[in-house]
Amino acid sequence: MKEKVILAYSGGLDTTAIIPWLKENFDYDVVCVCVDCGQGNELDGLEERAKACGAAKLYIEDVIDEFCDDYIVPCVQGHAVYENKYLLGTSMARPVIAKRLVEIARKENAVAICHGATGKGNDQIRFELAIKALAPDLKIIAPWRNSLWKLNSREDEIAYCKAHGINLPFSQDNSYSRDRNLWHISHEGLELEDPGNEPNYEHLLVLGTTPEKAPDEPEYVAMTFEKGVPVSVNGEKMKVSDIIRTLNKMGGKHGIGIIDIVENRVVGMKSRGVYETPGGTILYEAHQQLEELILDRDTYREKEEMGSKLAQIVYEGKWFSPLCEAAVAFIKSTQEYVTGEVKFKLYKGNITKAGTTSPYSLYNESIASFTTGDMYDHHDADGFINLFGLSTKVRAMKMQEVNAKSKES
Repeated sequence: MKEKVILAYSGGLDTTAIIPWLKENFDYDVVCVCVDCGQGNELDGLEERAKACGAAKLYIEDVIDEFCDDYIVPCVQGHAVYENKYLLGTSMARPVIAKRLVEIARKENAVAICHGATGKGNDQIRFELAIKALAPDLKIIAPWRNSLWKLNSREDEIAYCKAHGINLPFSQDNSYSRDRNLWHISHEGLELEDPGNEPNYEHLLVLGTTPEKAPDEPEYVAMTFEKGVPVSVNGEKMKVSDIIRTLNKMGGKHGIGIIDIVENRVVGMKSRGVYETPGGTILYEAHQQLEELILDRDTYREKEEMGSKLAQIVYEGKWFSPLCEAAVAFIKSTQEYVTGEVKFKLYKGNITKAGTTSPYSLYNESIASFTTGDMYDHHDADGFINLFGLSTKVRAMKMQEVNAKSKES
């Protein structure tokens, strides 16, 4: 029997060409694995295509709920945002994909896992760090970094497939390079390769519309959370994946969650892309709206820093690491009382608060009101300010003394 290799298979031209390349150069039986994180109709016809290209088997693995519950939720709770804009749509999906690749590799007794990520991007790092963490004994094959890979363009790949008797409906590509899952869709390439160009949103958008074309009437939404986990939208209880689907429709309709960003990739280069994350943007905002009512100041401040650290960890592909486990554990510990209802309205790309309530709210009207209440005496601020500003005052006094001596001399 031949040894087996697991190929992370998307059905696109790159991974399709990799099937005969693996058979030719390594004499492996190729087991394709497509991990469904919510790609939608991108999965149509994959089995026929993989088999036609010489794959011994194709797995299509639905991990949507695992993706949402175990990967998206911790990032939402942490408000993990990379470089203040990117909501980690691709970054969060890679570890759950890699985990399932390893599980299928064990099931099939495979000796290697192959991925089609290029040598320029972040995904090669994310896939390989996850595989190394979960299965350090498995070989990893990255064709784009392999000296045997001579296919440097779509034309090369199409010609290679035809030379191996594979005639599939691939042609010269005139579309964006996209990555899609339930959480988001990213767009790169074409006019986006020049940061001086405005995105062609008419051609580009998939999940929604621009704010200019959004409805002229706002839409009010109410959400509830229990211990930091979203549980309902407009009174209807749903699992997290269905909440994201619902919010995607709402957000897309109102032009929510479209960002144009130049980000710093792990490999050192800058990359420009447009991301659509309508439901995710709403979910992040709703969670933060509730959390700011509940967390005390010190915890809130530390959690902000940990959320930023978690975003970097996830972006760099270190999900299966002790540091990530510790960061997620800290964040989860802060969510014990993040329970309540959030109301907001969606209007032309904006999310506007419309009221927040929680049984654990630390907001106390008797203290915060301009009307003097029993719980706060204005005179108490005198001593507080004296102590809080003591170091500032001592330094100012010292500088006055130094300046006076300088003038005397």
